[in-house]
Amino acid sequence: MSADLITSPANPRYRHARSLLHRKGRTQHAQLLLEGVRLIQDSMSAGFAPALFFYTESAPAHAAALRAQVRDQGGQALCLAPELMATLTDTVSSQQVVAVVSQPQLSPGHSGLHCLVDGLRDPGNLGTLLRSAAAAGVDQVHCLPGVVDVWSPKVLRAGMGAHFRIAIHQARNLADVERLLAGRNWYRAEAEAALDYSAVDWLQPSVLIIGGEASGPLTTAHLPHVHPISIPMTHQVESLNAAVAASVILFEAVRQRRNSAAQG
Repeated sequence: MSADLITSPANPRYRHARSLLHRKGRTQHAQLLLEGVRLIQDSMSAGFAPALFFYTESAPAHAAALRAQVRDQGGQALCLAPELMATLTDTVSSQQVVAVVSQPQLSPGHSGLHCLVDGLRDPGNLGTLLRSAAAAGVDQVHCLPGVVDVWSPKVLRAGMGAHFRIAIHQARNLADVERLLAGRNWYRAEAEAALDYSAVDWLQPSVLIIGGEASGPLTTAHLPHVHPISIPMTHQVESLNAAVAASVILFEAVRQRRNSAAQG
């Protein structure tokens, strides 16, 4: 049995980790709880070393190397009783490792392309969107009130490290975002829109609005300065998953920018 084994739910480091399962705790401490070897490795490769690393004695063998790496970078690695670990994880097949890291505060990029998320409630969709946005070089993702918590454990897992590689802004209201993104062209995907997404000049400073899965965008639905765009589809398919639609559009912007760079 490990000399560092934590068995009491009253342990302050365990209780601190538990608090990060809730939005209030994450906001109060500006920290996140990460589950799984891959996600913890992703955070470390992006420069966010864990302050605390919890594992059980049944954790996989490759977790030992990660534990040593955490200690080398100044973090605490602590063995946790299985019944306590179970309260920190919610995956079906837990790898029995979790870590506490600082919430990233990254500066926006300078490509001119932003995403505004409005009404998206599904954690998997938001995490996937963040992965695509990071891969496409989006400057910043802005989340309006009512969007699922971008720092929740399910969104973190779905993002697979994207949270540590792209600037994320949790907006207080739409007015804040409008002031921040003034002077850009705003677009929103709609099934019946006349403007094809590939006909848009994505070389210009732009904002792409991503709406909810069923109801679409809520706060931005009637903004007069938003241009509706569509993704042509066949076989009478009505719409795409929100994250998939966003990915299609974002990588059209990537294509245009690469072509422009090659020609320039």
